[in-house]
Amino acid sequence: MLKMFYKKGEKGFTLIELMIVIAIIGILAAIAIPQFMQYRQRGYDTAAKSDAKNAFTAAQALFSDSPGATVTSYTELTSFGYRPTSNVSLTVGGTVTSLGITAYHTLGKNTYNVAADGNITP
Repeated sequence: MLKMFYKKGEKGFTLIELMIVIAIIGILAAIAIPQFMQYRQRGYDTAAKSDAKNAFTAAQALFSDSPGATVTSYTELTSFGYRPTSNVSLTVGGTVTSLGITAYHTLGKNTYNVAADGNITP
Protein backbone atom coordinates (compact mmCIF):
# COMPACT_ATOMS: atom_id res chain seq x y z
CA MET A 1 0.00 0.00 0.00
CA LEU A 2 2.79 2.43 0.89
CA LYS A 3 4.50 1.70 -2.39
CA MET A 4 1.76 3.60 -4.17
CA PHE A 5 2.75 6.90 -2.52
CA TYR A 6 6.46 6.73 -3.33
CA LYS A 7 7.90 7.02 -6.78
CA LYS A 8 10.66 4.68 -7.78
CA GLY A 9 14.08 5.79 -6.56
CA GLU A 10 12.84 8.52 -4.20
CA LYS A 11 14.05 8.23 -0.64
CA GLY A 12 13.96 10.58 2.31
CA PHE A 13 11.60 12.29 4.71
CA THR A 14 8.67 14.50 3.91
CA LEU A 15 8.52 18.08 5.11
CA ILE A 16 5.73 17.20 7.57
CA GLU A 17 7.84 14.45 9.14
CA LEU A 18 10.79 16.81 9.58
CA MET A 19 8.58 19.53 11.07
CA ILE A 20 7.14 17.05 13.59
CA VAL A 21 10.61 15.96 14.68
CA ILE A 22 11.72 19.58 15.12
CA ALA A 23 8.60 20.35 17.14
CA ILE A 24 9.25 17.39 19.44
CA ILE A 25 12.87 18.46 19.95
CA GLY A 26 11.67 21.99 20.77
CA ILE A 27 9.20 20.70 23.35
CA LEU A 28 11.85 18.53 25.00
CA ALA A 29 14.30 21.45 25.11
CA ALA A 30 11.67 23.73 26.64
CA ILE A 31 11.20 21.19 29.43
CA ALA A 32 14.87 20.33 29.97
CA ILE A 33 16.55 23.76 30.02
CA PRO A 34 14.76 25.15 33.12
CA GLN A 35 15.47 21.89 34.97
CA PHE A 36 19.14 22.12 34.02
CA MET A 37 19.33 25.69 35.36
CA GLN A 38 17.85 24.56 38.69
CA TYR A 39 20.39 21.75 38.91
CA ARG A 40 23.24 24.17 38.32
CA GLN A 41 21.86 26.55 40.98
CA ARG A 42 21.66 23.73 43.51
CA GLY A 43 25.20 22.71 42.63
CA TYR A 44 26.51 26.22 43.30
CA ASP A 45 24.71 26.38 46.64
CA THR A 46 25.97 22.93 47.59
CA ALA A 47 29.55 23.99 46.85
CA ALA A 48 29.17 26.98 49.19
CA LYS A 49 27.65 24.83 51.94
CA SER A 50 30.39 22.25 51.54
CA ASP A 51 33.08 24.92 51.81
CA ALA A 52 31.48 26.26 54.98
CA LYS A 53 31.42 22.79 56.52
CA ASN A 54 35.00 22.05 55.47
CA ALA A 55 36.20 25.36 56.90
CA PHE A 56 34.45 24.57 60.19
CA THR A 57 36.13 21.17 60.33
CA ALA A 58 39.53 22.73 59.63
CA ALA A 59 38.90 25.36 62.31
CA GLN A 60 38.07 22.65 64.83
CA ALA A 61 41.35 20.92 63.93
CA LEU A 62 43.18 24.23 64.52
CA PHE A 63 41.46 24.73 67.87
CA SER A 64 42.30 21.19 68.97
CA ASP A 65 46.00 21.94 68.35
CA SER A 66 45.85 25.49 69.80
CA PRO A 67 42.80 25.98 72.06
CA GLY A 68 43.50 29.69 72.54
CA ALA A 69 43.93 30.46 68.84
CA THR A 70 41.93 33.08 66.95
CA VAL A 71 41.06 32.60 63.29
CA THR A 72 40.95 35.76 61.19
CA SER A 73 41.13 34.37 57.65
CA TYR A 74 40.46 31.13 55.81
CA THR A 75 44.11 31.06 54.70
CA GLU A 76 45.00 30.06 58.27
CA LEU A 77 42.87 26.95 57.78
CA THR A 78 44.62 25.68 54.66
CA SER A 79 47.34 23.97 56.71
CA PHE A 80 44.55 22.10 58.55
CA GLY A 81 42.96 20.61 55.44
CA TYR A 82 40.72 23.35 54.07
CA ARG A 83 40.86 23.72 50.28
CA PRO A 84 38.81 26.60 48.86
CA THR A 85 36.49 26.01 45.92
CA SER A 86 36.65 28.45 43.03
CA ASN A 87 33.96 31.16 43.02
CA VAL A 88 33.08 30.54 46.68
CA SER A 89 33.65 33.50 48.99
CA LEU A 90 34.36 32.57 52.58
CA THR A 91 34.62 34.75 55.67
CA VAL A 92 35.99 33.23 58.86
CA GLY A 93 36.60 34.77 62.25
CA GLY A 94 36.57 34.05 65.94
CA THR A 95 37.77 31.69 68.61
CA VAL A 96 36.63 28.23 69.62
CA THR A 97 33.59 29.70 71.45
CA SER A 98 32.79 32.53 69.05
CA LEU A 99 33.60 31.08 65.64
CA GLY A 100 31.63 32.47 62.73
CA ILE A 101 31.85 31.34 59.11
CA THR A 102 29.95 32.75 56.14
CA ALA A 103 30.12 31.22 52.65
CA TYR A 104 28.40 31.96 49.36
CA HIS A 105 28.98 31.10 45.72
CA THR A 106 29.20 34.04 43.33
CA LEU A 107 26.61 32.37 41.05
CA GLY A 108 24.50 30.87 43.84
CA LYS A 109 21.61 32.45 45.66
CA ASN A 110 22.05 31.18 49.24
CA THR A 111 24.48 32.38 51.88
CA TYR A 112 25.45 29.84 54.52
CA ASN A 113 26.42 30.74 58.08
CA VAL A 114 28.12 28.37 60.50
CA ALA A 115 27.93 29.09 64.22
CA ALA A 116 30.47 28.03 66.83
CA ASP A 117 28.40 24.93 67.63
CA GLY A 118 28.55 23.75 64.00
CA ASN A 119 24.97 24.52 62.95
CA ILE A 120 24.73 25.57 59.31
CA THR A 121 21.90 27.89 58.36
CA PRO A 122 21.09 29.06 54.85
